[in-house]
Amino acid sequence: MYSAPTDPADQQRMRRAFARSAETLGATVTGPEVWGWHGRTLSARAQYPDQGACWLRLLSAPEDKAAGKLWEGNREAAALFDGRLRKPLLYDTTQSSTDSYAYRAELHQYVAEPVLSASPVLRTDPDPSARWWESLRTDLDYVSSTPTDRVAVRQEWVDRAVPRFLHMPGPRITDCTTAHGDLHTANLTSLTPYLLDWEKFGRAPAGYDAAMLLAYSLLVPEFAQRIRDTFRVLKTEPGRVAQIIVITEPLQAASSGDHPELVPALHALGDELA
Repeated sequence: MYSAPTDPADQQRMRRAFARSAETLGATVTGPEVWGWHGRTLSARAQYPDQGACWLRLLSAPEDKAAGKLWEGNREAAALFDGRLRKPLLYDTTQSSTDSYAYRAELHQYVAEPVLSASPVLRTDPDPSARWWESLRTDLDYVSSTPTDRVAVRQEWVDRAVPRFLHMPGPRITDCTTAHGDLHTANLTSLTPYLLDWEKFGRAPAGYDAAMLLAYSLLVPEFAQRIRDTFRVLKTEPGRVAQIIVITEPLQAASSGDHPELVPALHALGDELA
């Protein structure tokens, strides 16, 4: 969970758009507001006449940037995966624009399970069951085998970012599969598990999801080891490539102030993989 935007005008702009979207969709907000990263999303529990309890999520972007992978991700993921694996169903959407901003509201199935951690960076061991791990592996196997034209990771980005943040040449991506694209413990529920927030899904290096879950779990060695034991791809050469690429992403985010506590562990893993 993140904080509200620091600018009160942005807070009010998002709240007004959220209320308009709820009215358009016929949903009644019943829960407290939940802000996303840097205030780009606002969500809350809502009641929907046809489905009961739902999760209403509002995404905002300047009008000239309201397109592409992140904007369409949840809708396109719903078309491929709803009813086929453990993810919240997408019931309805609406889109609007005002004052040079565009908004997409999504009404999702409400999942009454807590997430494994409030932050993407895991700090304590949630110790999920063996069934939890098996369910996650099964669903990620299904995701990886599902064709898509969406691209989550591009070679051009790898060639720029890996030398900058890991001081080594960017590896070539030779094995690609479909990935959730943002797999960390804040996007996994603690019981089933449900896989949340699909806006980044697309083609990525084989092992990308397991590598990302590992990268954000490095501060909890017991949990990190279970990731390695569950996802054997991490012990292969494609898995090594995926880990090098993945750890570059939180290092890039840390350069802007996000989760600096993870940086030493990421560099240590990078040294192991070099």
